[in-house]
Amino acid sequence: MFPAVITAAAFIVTFLVVGLVVVAAAFSGGRRNAERPAGPSRRGRRMVAIVVGALVLLLGVLVPALVIAAAKSTDKAPGGVKLTAADEHGREIFAQRCATCHTLAAAHAVGKVGPNLDQLHPPKALVIDAIQKGRARGQGQMPANLVDGQDAQDVAAFVAKVAGR
Repeated sequence: MFPAVITAAAFIVTFLVVGLVVVAAAFSGGRRNAERPAGPSRRGRRMVAIVVGALVLLLGVLVPALVIAAAKSTDKAPGGVKLTAADEHGREIFAQRCATCHTLAAAHAVGKVGPNLDQLHPPKALVIDAIQKGRARGQGQMPANLVDGQDAQDVAAFVAKVAGR
């Protein structure tokens, strides 16, 4: 529908305009004649309260609804890659076991010890091999069999699918 940035900007601009109108009205000093009217009627005050309440309700419900509707779906990774249920599972396992060391944008991981998988673009076979045998280069050491079985397959498929996208 609308990108979240546009929706947020519209929300902010609306409140700025309303605020400026209120400030301008407050500093205008009212009517210039010496005789002041008695004030708004009960019906007038009620109408203002209803209009202000409706605006607050509208903005309080509509803007968050638009932001939520515009939010990206969790079943897609960066680059618009469609993730399967197994890929989603691989993303969760990666976040739990691998994200502290590796950088991978699709998992919101910014680890600095292991290699940046977005730059490396490893194929699935290399990821499975690294998971099974472990790695020891430079600063850190990746233990062997950090995940196993179907979890390892899911992590490898997820990394191979999204790395660098």
